[in-house]
Parts: sequence; structure tokens; C-alpha cells
Amino acid sequence: MKGPLSKVLVVINGSESSIAAAKLAMSFGRAYGSAVVAVYVVDTATIRQLALSRIFVPDESREYEDSLEESGRRLLAFVKEMGSAVKVPVETILRKGSIGGEVIACAEEIDADCILLGQAEHSSQFRGVHLEVYMEITRNASCSVLIVKGKQAEQNYRAL
Repeated sequence: MKGPLSKVLVVINGSESSIAAAKLAMSFGRAYGSAVVAVYVVDTATIRQLALSRIFVPDESREYEDSLEESGRRLLAFVKEMGSAVKVPVETILRKGSIGGEVIACAEEIDADCILLGQAEHSSQFRGVHLEVYMEITRNASCSVLIVKGKQAEQNYRAL
């Protein structure tokens, strides 16, 4: 029988709070046997918008996309290593497109029971963008969405 947290999807974006969300996902993996899947989305939708607005020329767009993809691969490898350190397997997925749309599609494809998002950081210059994406995910996801605050997640991870 499938439990309420059989599979959790954690969204990684490079922020400290997204790493905290990954740590909480690993705590779920250990405590409840949850399968943990980490996703990073290269925001090609915004890159295209910047190119159409002529903020980026085509070469800059490709270079920026490649840079984001490389960052995503590094972050996902880091999260996978964190899971290995506490003996919680982590599947990783790199996607391209609109962050909200890709997260929702990924959650549906893997049949996630819950999406974990790190709290939008108050000091971040991208806070408004994160909040907009979070609202889209919360409104449109067919599963539960949990906003993770770092301190408790860190304590749970350390206890593993």
C-alpha cells in the first residue's frame, strides 16, 4: 500500500533554502521510506523572454543557458552526495522550460505525493520571482506542496 509520503519531489534552485528542503526530503526518506527525487529546472522560458526583449543576443542566451545547466548538474550531484552520506538514495532530474510548469509536470510524471520548496529568502534579489513560481506550483500541482524553513530541516538532517 502506498503511504502519504511514498515519493517526494524537492525543487533545487541553488538557494540555501532549497538545500534545506533537500535535507528535509532525506529525513522523510529515512523516517518514512520515501523515495526522494530532486529536480532542477533551467529556466529557458525566461531566457527566451530576455532574448525577445533584446536584453540578450542569441550567443549570450546560449551561453547563459549552458551556464545554468552546468550549475544545475553540479547542484544535483551535490544533493545526490548528501543523500549518499546519510544512506538515502536520491534520484535527480534536470529539465528545461518554465520552472513552475516543469516542476508540476515532473511531479505528475513521477507520481509525487508532495513537492518540497525551500522558503523564498527575504534578502534574495529574486524573491519576487520565486514567490510567483511558488504560487503557480501551489495553485496548479495535483499533490501537496510544502514550504520548508531551514533551521528545522538542518536539525533533522544532522540527526540522521
